[in-house]
Amino acid sequence: MNKPLRRIAVIGGSRIPFCRSNSIYSAKTNLDMLSASLQGVVDRFGLDGVQLDEVIAGAVTTHSKDWNLAREALLSTSLSPLTPGITLQQACGTSLQAALMIGAKIASGQIECGIAAGTDTTSDPPITFGRRFSQRLVRLGAARTGKQRLAAFKGFSPTELKPVLPANGEPRTGLSMGAHCERMAREWNAGREDQDRLAMESHQKADQAYNEGFFDDLVTPWGGVSRDNNIRADSSLEKLGGLRTVFAKGTEATLTAGNSTPLTDGAAAVLLCSEEWAAARDLPVQAFITAGRTSAVDFVNDEGLLMAPTVAVSELLTMTGLGLQDFDFYEIHEAFAAQVLCTLAAWESADYCRDRLGRDQPLGAIDRERLNVKGSSLAVGHPFAATGARIIGTLGQVLESAGSGRGLISVCTAGGMGVAAVMERE
Repeated sequence: MNKPLRRIAVIGGSRIPFCRSNSIYSAKTNLDMLSASLQGVVDRFGLDGVQLDEVIAGAVTTHSKDWNLAREALLSTSLSPLTPGITLQQACGTSLQAALMIGAKIASGQIECGIAAGTDTTSDPPITFGRRFSQRLVRLGAARTGKQRLAAFKGFSPTELKPVLPANGEPRTGLSMGAHCERMAREWNAGREDQDRLAMESHQKADQAYNEGFFDDLVTPWGGVSRDNNIRADSSLEKLGGLRTVFAKGTEATLTAGNSTPLTDGAAAVLLCSEEWAAARDLPVQAFITAGRTSAVDFVNDEGLLMAPTVAVSELLTMTGLGLQDFDFYEIHEAFAAQVLCTLAAWESADYCRDRLGRDQPLGAIDRERLNVKGSSLAVGHPFAATGARIIGTLGQVLESAGSGRGLISVCTAGGMGVAAVMERE
């Protein structure tokens, strides 16, 4: 029997402060941080002992020992241990994708509630050995006699002990995300000063939001810190302009440590449910997720690695019948200032919108005053899998504070993908 789709309620989010890698959380693990962010949601919304239908969470940089990270993390909280945990990974879109998956199940009536979350740390990287030495260890583990143990190391060379660090480049191209973004910046004429200005504004907005108490409910103090430690209240064009480029050399290079997100440790989570579930527990609804879309680009054959959100948003607008200007707030993940500028330029380009997006007219410009109004990743940081949940939590609170409105979320990811969503409050 066909039933009408239900609305996907966003109750609110909680996250721990985001900290630059190898700083305050240097001794913490993904499990530690994810558990803390989940517990923050439990504490904020009175979920002690409550059996939720699902927790879906993930991380990008993981160890083999992490196993089912979502399940292990929720077992470290005061949620009912009968709550299922599902682990997924879609690079920087992980927790936004988790929210869309939970939302689809809520809308269809499969479940009533769930938490979408993400965590990441590059302070605890999975450093391993090369395949040859790893295979020796496997044979050693299977050995039953002294002769077999010795045979496992036949032909051993000390060079096999050289550690293997996590890859910093796209497997298909060998280029880092920053190197790909440098190419995009040149293609779309995203200048250095414009990038630095966007970065400066992100820091200023985030600092102001903290000073105004906006993050008091969203950020749960943890690990001896109560505020993201990457925010630079004194950021200026002069200071940013003095930084050297880091992903390319020469006069055309524009990306620096100041207009690129830093490696960051942290975790974030958000509670989603049906209106009925919220009403039964007297939980106010901040907003509703009303649409979502995931898209990809052929970055191996010269499309911009981080341009997939332009496609996802265009397809989302077609699905909903909305125009790009029909939003009160825009939350565009700031992987790099250049990525945001390239995205905005592409939407204004008649050629790109016609040839790539299949549109008769360009999507047009947005009101920059409505962009990332509380700062974004350049300021607060970017623990890869946590960013989507951070953005949902932030936008939900922005919409609640505004009383009503509509917001657009756009997140670029490694692998040439983009995830987009619409949130609304009546």
